[in-house]
Amino acid sequence: MAGSLDTIRNIGIVAHIDAGKTTLTERMLFYSKASHRLGEVDQGTTVTDFDPEEQERGITIYSAAVSFRWADVSVNLIDTPGHVDFTAEVERSLRVLDGAVVVFSAREGVEAQSETVWRQADKYGVPRLALINKLDREGADFFGTVKQIEQRLGAKPLVLQVPVGMGPPHVKDPFRGLVDLVTMELLIFPAKEEALAPGSGGGQVTRGPIPPEVADLAAEWREHLVSTLFDYSDEVAELALAEAPLPPALMRKVIRQATIARLVVPVFGGSALDCIGVQPVLDGVAAYLPSPADVPPVEGLDPAAKTPTTITRPADPKAPFCGLVFKILAEKHGDLAFLRVYSGTLKAGSRAWNPLQQKKENIAQLWHVQADRREQVPEAKAGDIVGVIGPRASVTGDTLCDAAAPIVLETITFPETVISMAIEPETSLERKKLSEALEMMKRQDPTFRALESEETGQTLISGMGELHLEVIRHRLERDFKLKCRVHKPRVSYKETLERAATAVGESNRQVAGQTLVATVTVRGEPTGEQTPVTVEQGWFPESEALAAIAATMTEAVRESAERGGGKGCPLWGVRIVVLESPIPEPLPGDVAIRIAAADAIDNLLKAAGSVLLEPVMKVEVTVPEDHLGDVINDLQQRRAIITATEIRGGATVLTAEAPLASMFGYSAAVRSVSQGRASFTMAPLKYGPAPAETADAYM
Repeated sequence: MAGSLDTIRNIGIVAHIDAGKTTLTERMLFYSKASHRLGEVDQGTTVTDFDPEEQERGITIYSAAVSFRWADVSVNLIDTPGHVDFTAEVERSLRVLDGAVVVFSAREGVEAQSETVWRQADKYGVPRLALINKLDREGADFFGTVKQIEQRLGAKPLVLQVPVGMGPPHVKDPFRGLVDLVTMELLIFPAKEEALAPGSGGGQVTRGPIPPEVADLAAEWREHLVSTLFDYSDEVAELALAEAPLPPALMRKVIRQATIARLVVPVFGGSALDCIGVQPVLDGVAAYLPSPADVPPVEGLDPAAKTPTTITRPADPKAPFCGLVFKILAEKHGDLAFLRVYSGTLKAGSRAWNPLQQKKENIAQLWHVQADRREQVPEAKAGDIVGVIGPRASVTGDTLCDAAAPIVLETITFPETVISMAIEPETSLERKKLSEALEMMKRQDPTFRALESEETGQTLISGMGELHLEVIRHRLERDFKLKCRVHKPRVSYKETLERAATAVGESNRQVAGQTLVATVTVRGEPTGEQTPVTVEQGWFPESEALAAIAATMTEAVRESAERGGGKGCPLWGVRIVVLESPIPEPLPGDVAIRIAAADAIDNLLKAAGSVLLEPVMKVEVTVPEDHLGDVINDLQQRRAIITATEIRGGATVLTAEAPLASMFGYSAAVRSVSQGRASFTMAPLKYGPAPAETADAYM
């Protein structure tokens, strides 16, 4: 989008499922006049939920990019999914964004996925605003949610608005407006029907005096706001101590500085569905969230340096070009790569260097993407987010840069898959078509795996949950016209070591008249950490020939460890070091080394003893008091351990840790035992030891 760097805002809308992200995005597009009709999630008419599966289910599955202008800033916005199965979409979006709006439901407060997206934003150092939405719902609690943001997320909420009333119209004191604590005025929003009337332009927010019934509340929170800003500005402190009026412009300046430094999280209130509080959030995006010029220069590694050397690139259109591919949209006629440009200028019809793949990529076309619509542009500058057609080798997390000034930006890490199922086409003629479709979907979704089982010949697909695999299966049927048979989902187990051990693997066999001889020595130890296996080279010979063999050994051991040992499960929470090994004459080839590496991993598991690990999920169930006992009883039968209970919004919230293997079909079960009144969320938590009977079945 055109404009100087300081007028660009690259932001994301993130939240737990059903908190109101897509509804808020839809209102933002309507009030900024980027959309002339107001879509509704329940009717499947929103701009960003354009995929048929999203419209049918009423949830966001794929992150969608939209752009619009508000006041004097250009906003590039990404609406992300709230369901844990599609958390990769949030991960990759936050990696390339400068700011975020986190939406909380005033009734449910801070929920499980709220914590996940908050941690993801912390990981990438993303400043954020908070919107406490749904203040018009029964059981809404604005101040309780503020307290939860502080206690459960470890944040410092800075309340900039307080609600006038809370709850639906039939309660004694319903939600009807907001008090702006910066200007100390009442914000009055037009009724939804008036805001949506033709020619209304969305209706204007009017400002007026604070009503007497909320004057004390507003004064209390205004004092809290000013005292917090004391810590961040001597000027504010001096004026406040002198009891002089604080200019709103000064307060906004200090709030902006503290927000960008991630010292505070400005908190807004509203009801996106009823069009209340949307414009102030847009004002907050413009006033408080950073532009590309406000964030530190992007850091990366110099690929030409022999030792890891950090280099930086400023957000300057005249600097050498670099950008990060954060999403691939796989299409039959050529992939569309979503690229965040961090520095320099990228022109259509040029070439860029991919240092990770060691390949030059064609930049045939650049597109400004507006959800499912596209507009071709001649160039993209620092701060822009664009779609690129042309790259063939680049995948999610790759860097594209100027070949004369190479840099490797931090890539994007995604969680491990936890569930898999076998899938096969109805006819053998469609096997190749299925393979091609799965390859295309793997390029698009980094948390989706597909491989052919050597033992059974079946294709195994793996993902983040039952819903994830169900969406994949529906897409195969809808987009690729493939009728497939699927088998029952199964858990993705891992394996770890009981203790440290050293093992030797050997290859000494005749293949096609050749003798394949090699020896690989490894030392392995359990780390106790929730991380995939790490393999290190612990032997660095001086001669080039032996150095190449040592590197090949390390790579072969890594492949064998990731593939798994005797139980066929990848190693987890294990550190392996490849030690000096005897080298035969003539020097061993790749095949011999790989055979010896696989033997070394098998022998290591025998020497150290192995433990089968199963995925353990964090489960959060919201249930009315009447059905609490039945839900607890059902969870305990599923080997769940209840770790916490709390009252939230009039219902009891149970937090538990449960093995994934026992949670299949829980959605129907929890509805049955609660007469449809309970809801739950489930997210991967860790890998823990599997019960003896499961481990025995793998022997």
